[in-house]
Amino acid sequence: MAEFGDLLSALGEYGLYQKLLMLLLALPLLLNPFQMVGQVFMVVEEPHHCDTSWIRAVGPNLTEEEQLNLTVPRGADGEFEQCSMYSPVDWDLDSILAYGLNDTEKCINGWVYPSEQPPSLLTEFDLVCDRAVLNDISQSIYMAGLLVGATLFGMLSDRIGRRPAFLICILIQAVFGLAAAFVPHIYLFMAIRFVVGAAVSGIMVIVVSLATEWVGISHRTKALMITHTAFAIGQMSVAGLSYGIRNWRLLEIAGSAPMFALFFYFWVIPESPRWLVTKGRIEEAKKVLQKAAATNKRSLPPELLEQLKPEKQVKSGSFLDLFRKKHLQKVTLIMSCAWFADSIAYYGLSLSVTDFGLNIYLTQLAFGAVELPARISCIFLLEWFGRKKVQSVFLLLSGLLCLILTGIPEEQSLVITVLAVIGKLTSTAAFSTSYVYSAELFPTILRQTGVGLCSTMARVAGILAPLIIPLDQYHRAIPMAIFGSIPVLVALLCILLPETRGIELADDTGNDQPPEEEQKTDESF
Repeated sequence: MAEFGDLLSALGEYGLYQKLLMLLLALPLLLNPFQMVGQVFMVVEEPHHCDTSWIRAVGPNLTEEEQLNLTVPRGADGEFEQCSMYSPVDWDLDSILAYGLNDTEKCINGWVYPSEQPPSLLTEFDLVCDRAVLNDISQSIYMAGLLVGATLFGMLSDRIGRRPAFLICILIQAVFGLAAAFVPHIYLFMAIRFVVGAAVSGIMVIVVSLATEWVGISHRTKALMITHTAFAIGQMSVAGLSYGIRNWRLLEIAGSAPMFALFFYFWVIPESPRWLVTKGRIEEAKKVLQKAAATNKRSLPPELLEQLKPEKQVKSGSFLDLFRKKHLQKVTLIMSCAWFADSIAYYGLSLSVTDFGLNIYLTQLAFGAVELPARISCIFLLEWFGRKKVQSVFLLLSGLLCLILTGIPEEQSLVITVLAVIGKLTSTAAFSTSYVYSAELFPTILRQTGVGLCSTMARVAGILAPLIIPLDQYHRAIPMAIFGSIPVLVALLCILLPETRGIELADDTGNDQPPEEEQKTDESF
């Protein structure tokens, strides 16, 4: 609405108040990467073999090497099998030494791991052999939490406000993130991870609306990308934290407990005045705007405040409005596909960090470091070339790089890692563009619902990514072929989207016309 745009201009489109707000919004995103990828470092592969201590009853003086030679078969490479053992017998030791054991079976008494290694999620819950799939299932359940959180907190934020929904998410992530460090078995860990995922997703989608609704047109991209640089820094810190803390429970505490320090947000995080206006809560919006103006050392003309009213009779948007309105229907469908493609490439590369042949901590550090230039470059690229072109090009590049990876020989680990890091850069830039683009395409009364729905599609891709990775047992190229082909196809669809660069945010569903046909703002913006 024009009145609100005038007020933003009067109080300062990106003054001290907004800069402090962006800093506050960035802090949770600094902690979120641990929840996203921390589990990768809790399940680092360890050498293991079946527990064959049964033979100690008849051979208590056997050395460990002798015990393994008698009870564990060797593979074609000459190493002891990790998932099979010779079937126990009730013979004496002399008979076993004379005749040997021939019948094999799966491990029936658990596994033995290097005693000098600190406990990991893998060793404590035996995520090996047939149980290794539980790790992939756990990652998918976490992604399912992201899916539910995007939908639930997206709609909740449009209903009760950005601020209360944001505070609820911070509380949930703090409490359940810490609780994950004390679980007694893997299934409870999965359940808690689901709840944490919902909170993480809620924080990420709500930050989009708060960041974009508090600043003027020319600063929207900068505001959102600056908050997202915290996510990139968090990605790098995960590598250092995981390298320094190898005990998975202590690592979980170190990655989750800092969220409790953000409880002071209850007193400092403001509501979106634009959302308050669309809900008819004009007096509350005026108070928030006057506080912001005072911090920016500006004064709001009383006559301007008096003109602050919803353009029409206040009416809440409905989820179905995204599909009833023709222009919103197109935007919703294409952006949902774009988020799906962003996510399938992003998480496909992120979760494959252990498969690239180099040190996983250095690879994760590189993955995090490359997100900084990816997000910062978007500040300029989106203003120079517009949202549509940047979205299409980065999706196309991320897909092509994944496809190129399928043709690189497995022994070329350095080349694979370099290409994967570049792919992470382009997929991160595509993801960042989607956040900005979606916030501008959906109207205020449906912004969180629309972004939440798109984010839900990204989480569907996130659920599928850990389940696609194990397909490499059939052919190593299959996962990357899937991760690459989808972004390439969706990049072509994005050409059909309207451009939103330099256009004022819409507040209601309006008529069936794309944003570029709506009235543009004054030159002062």
